[in-house]
Amino acid sequence: MSYLAPGTPENVALAQHVNGRLRAEARMVAARAFLFRALGLGAFACLAGLGAGAAFYGYATMHEVQGAADKLAAALTTALNDVTLKTKGEVTLTDNTLRLEGGVPKGNGRPDVAALTTNQGKSEAPASIAIRTSFTVFKTVPYLDGSIVTGWNFKGDEAKPEKQYCYVTRPQSFGDGTTSNQTTVAIDGAVLPQPARSEISFAVVARNCVWFDASKI
Repeated sequence: MSYLAPGTPENVALAQHVNGRLRAEARMVAARAFLFRALGLGAFACLAGLGAGAAFYGYATMHEVQGAADKLAAALTTALNDVTLKTKGEVTLTDNTLRLEGGVPKGNGRPDVAALTTNQGKSEAPASIAIRTSFTVFKTVPYLDGSIVTGWNFKGDEAKPEKQYCYVTRPQSFGDGTTSNQTTVAIDGAVLPQPARSEISFAVVARNCVWFDASKI
């Protein structure tokens, strides 16, 4: 390419070199701009692809979990419809104490054991098993806001109780309700040791215990 311009040959050569340099720098700027636009377009396409892939993955995962839950629910329903539940158990009576309201009947000082056990165990228990009946008679004396209770434990047809115990019971607030606090003070007429921080005097309470006395019945 020739460049014709008036002037000396040196000026013409300098002008041609300057124009060539300017055109080269313009091409470099254009190439750099195209590179940046290409990088931006590629990054946008990459991010858009990642976003679309994540969306499809989440959608597929949700449908997979829902399908598994539906299958599990269907399996449980089928199992519950087809299964037959069988239960077997027994009831054990751990408290064989019989409480009589109104105290001991008049007469020999004890309830009529024969009347209490007339039909018990005849049809249910085998003949080889001995039926033993026990009962407890309670004597109650008012004490402050509670009461002093003496229990006579009879077993079989003994003329006197096998064991006696005396305790004091008082109401006690617990949360929003009220319960009873029970403290044993004596057993078989003997006063138990007084606790160090007890608000109840065992000796005073024991004076009001009603111990068994056949001569007073």
